[in-house]
Amino acid sequence: MSVLLDVKNLKVDLPTENGMLHAVRGIDFQVRRGEMLCLVGESGCGKSMTSLALMGLLPRKAQCSADHILFDGVDLHGMPDKQLMQLRGKRMAMIFQEPMTSLNPSYTLGNQLCEAMLQQPGVSRAEARERALYLLHRTGISNAEDRLRQYPHQLSGGLRQRVMIAMSLMCNPDLIIADEPTTALDVTIQAQILRMIRELQQEFGAAVIFITHDLGVVSRIADRVAVMYAGQVVETTDVAQLFAQPRHPYTQGLLNCIPVRGKTLPGSHLQAIPGVVPSLVGQVSGCAFRNRCAKADSGCERDPQMVQQGSVTAPHQARCLKLDVAMDAMEVAA
Repeated sequence: MSVLLDVKNLKVDLPTENGMLHAVRGIDFQVRRGEMLCLVGESGCGKSMTSLALMGLLPRKAQCSADHILFDGVDLHGMPDKQLMQLRGKRMAMIFQEPMTSLNPSYTLGNQLCEAMLQQPGVSRAEARERALYLLHRTGISNAEDRLRQYPHQLSGGLRQRVMIAMSLMCNPDLIIADEPTTALDVTIQAQILRMIRELQQEFGAAVIFITHDLGVVSRIADRVAVMYAGQVVETTDVAQLFAQPRHPYTQGLLNCIPVRGKTLPGSHLQAIPGVVPSLVGQVSGCAFRNRCAKADSGCERDPQMVQQGSVTAPHQARCLKLDVAMDAMEVAA
């Protein structure tokens, strides 16, 4: 598969009262056509800021820089807002975390679903309505014609999220960014939404960047995974390799925290990664994970670079100065 999105050295800084917050610190990643890339990490690691930077929706005071953000060969970084608006909705779409705040309460669902498609030349209102009805039906919403006349507050959280998914597909985009779209839903609805997103992604052939903090979600839907920590991508590989042989100590720590049926005894203490995430305000240097890593030493005060391992067809990268030590520890634990 060819590369659809190529991000190189993306940085996002936010001014605060205490200094500059370095929310995203020089990340690189690629998304191939038709693949599901999961961007995973804990809250505050820079996942959502990355997605907003890609869509050109950062807060006004945010400072964004990058070597390039190539979308189908066109650099989005520094692109005028008018040109970005032509891409958003048509070739790039986003599913936000909370649909109640991303849907306009003053407009019917029909108006909001059809809006982006009606901006395209030669599209009639009847065609847009027909597309909306098809996608509402395809996303599992019954009585689609009645739903078009309803307002967001008349739907449950699960139905509103299905509407957002249908809206993202209205113009058949090449890339969809889903920012933790199942976080606010109960487990049963979450499973339905995840299955539906995967099925629709395969049906329509769109590339998807799926942002989550849940490794269980990652294992179910991802093709490839990029693990983020403290504003950086610390590991990236295909999903099977990540769970079989994680290389970065942070990824290993995350996986060790997951209860395993048959191994985690009832009533026993769950594992946790010791320490806290470092502050990203002001000057940040060295390995951001070193204050929580059992393998760290004085050498970890240097800035680690991504190290390429694995084959050319199945690359595995990790940002760690102690990769050999980390892998030895993983083999002993296994």
